[in-house]
Amino acid sequence: MLPEFHLTEDTFTLKLLLQRTERLIDVVVADQYLHLFTTFLKVSGLQEAVYIRVSVRYVQQQRNRESSMADTHRTEDEHIDAARQEVIEAALPHVVFDGWSQATLDAAVADTGTDAGLAKLAFPRGGIDLAVGFHRLMDDRMVEKLAAADLEAMRIRERVTFAVRTRIELVAGHREAVRRGATLMALPMHVADGARCVWETADKIWKALGDPSEDYNWYTKRMILGSVYSATVLFWLGDESPDYARTWDFLDRRIDDVMQFEKTKARMAANPVVRAAMWGPTQLLSMIRAPGTGRGGPTSGW
Repeated sequence: MLPEFHLTEDTFTLKLLLQRTERLIDVVVADQYLHLFTTFLKVSGLQEAVYIRVSVRYVQQQRNRESSMADTHRTEDEHIDAARQEVIEAALPHVVFDGWSQATLDAAVADTGTDAGLAKLAFPRGGIDLAVGFHRLMDDRMVEKLAAADLEAMRIRERVTFAVRTRIELVAGHREAVRRGATLMALPMHVADGARCVWETADKIWKALGDPSEDYNWYTKRMILGSVYSATVLFWLGDESPDYARTWDFLDRRIDDVMQFEKTKARMAANPVVRAAMWGPTQLLSMIRAPGTGRGGPTSGW
């Protein structure tokens, strides 16, 4: 069993132990305390103790070597992704005060000690890329939660509601960051980024739910869900009810609206008169395919 000492509480005992050292021993010191331990050796008159000094140097060098070896197995994209996630998480406390800005990015880079060149690769446009990165990070965590859920036991309506609610609950602790992001992406120069983020969220939800669409329904589903999601997020940002109860009621009403639309669409498709009148537009719509799919028959809505 290895002895463990607290430097500030067991100083005298540790000094006696090291003074009696007659062979090489490994003293494992956490990186953040290495400078403090070196000072302790100097003050205690143990600076010239080869047994100790060499051991500490060996442990630190070994850690650096292991870290370097792990880094060599990473691709450039993996390096950038790892730095991106670390900086995004470090940025969240600063966003409350400085928004998704260059100042926030600089502070997060300084907090994490990320290389400036690597940070530039991860966030080439500065604050807006930081905001987009946060949105995508939360999307990825939503996908993980959906993959772990028992979606098969739910009806399609319940799956969609569960997915949207899961996505919002993931950022419940960062509501001001979401508010700042929504404000930033409402600016004319960033509207395209905002629309892309909403589309990506809707796309990831439908993929996680196993959407089989290959025709124009692939696009309409994502547009409809994107509108439901964005409207619910905006409502949630102003909701002060306990556990956001009013937000979940709002979400249920929006899903009800979509279901009513789908029912109306199904009734129209079953009507022979309407079907005959819509034959031409239907043929044109049937030519629209989802990305990466071939020609096939139409699929159903929600």
